[in-house]
Amino acid sequence: MILTPVEKQQVLKRIVGIPWWEETQKFPMGLQWFAAEDEGRTEEPTEQKIRKSREEGKVAKSQELTSSLVLLFGIITLGALGSYMFHNMLEMLFYYFTVSAEVDTGSLNQLGSVFISYILKLCLPVALVAFLAAFLGNVLQVGFLFTTKPITPDMNKIVPKFGKFFKRAFASSESAFNLFKSIGKVAIVFVLAYLNIRMELPKITAFSTAPFRVAFSTIATVAFRIMLETALLLLALSIPDYIFQRRKHKETLKMSKQEVKEERKMHEGDPLIKSRLRERMRDILARNMIQRVPEADVVITNPTHFAVAMEWKRQVMTAPRVVAKGQDHLARRIKEIARENDITIIENKPLARALYSEVEIGDEIPEKYYEVMALVLTEVYRMTGRTAEAVS
Repeated sequence: MILTPVEKQQVLKRIVGIPWWEETQKFPMGLQWFAAEDEGRTEEPTEQKIRKSREEGKVAKSQELTSSLVLLFGIITLGALGSYMFHNMLEMLFYYFTVSAEVDTGSLNQLGSVFISYILKLCLPVALVAFLAAFLGNVLQVGFLFTTKPITPDMNKIVPKFGKFFKRAFASSESAFNLFKSIGKVAIVFVLAYLNIRMELPKITAFSTAPFRVAFSTIATVAFRIMLETALLLLALSIPDYIFQRRKHKETLKMSKQEVKEERKMHEGDPLIKSRLRERMRDILARNMIQRVPEADVVITNPTHFAVAMEWKRQVMTAPRVVAKGQDHLARRIKEIARENDITIIENKPLARALYSEVEIGDEIPEKYYEVMALVLTEVYRMTGRTAEAVS
């Protein structure tokens, strides 16, 4: 049965609900499908977000860099210990060929222990170097970090999200990059193997008449050269992969404007609550400072709009201190309390305005006001009959 194009469209629509070409128009195929901007995450990650991500083990790391270092150092170890390992292999073969005809049930344990000792001699040096290389590769990328968060069981991940998985695996910049990376690695190995074998082809064709030791040495040399060159090239290609992983990690950490606001509220507090707390603190401070007005030595006024109560105790202070200040009705209240407690009120408009604007309650006056304040206090002490004390 042959269907027309229109009938094919109708059949596809019944099967999948939405035609594939409409899906393509709705979600255009491209490497930026899963960019942070597409999800509304346009803000750079905060320090708290980066620190939390690191604590959870989510860091920018290239497995290619670690693998290439393990491969490179492992091959170098094989090259450096090649003679040692070759002699151990010959010794092992000689030992087993010698005792093969004399094996009985009682000597099986001895053979097992000898086998383990030879395996350790051959594998342990390479395994240790590979472990150190893997450790070095991770430390170079992310520093010293120990966390069990990545291996902690997560019940939410038991049911896989197939849609998200397929999108990430087949239609993302990560999948495209991994595809080209895999193709590149295969191509590198193929080209290097081809060039090295072609270079040694005359020797390889003469193996039929060459001694075994010469043939083995030639094959080992070619194989070692291919592995070493491959490891060096993979190490060079792992650097772009590391850069890509860093960019992708930074992209995944980006935040939306709402997330930034919520995090700021969490760490700095709700702005509305903070403003109410400030108002409350101002009210408490105002009530306390009214109670401290009787301790003042002088009240400097505007005379109608500002009032600043000053205290000066030469034995415990380096300069006069503001104990209360206010504007309009609060200034009038300060002056009323000053009159009730026989505190001198001095009118000095510039000084009153300056102290009100620049000095907080409980703070000492700046050095630039020492001279004029000394004159004010001298006048106060003259009016009250007290001994004048200069402000030094």
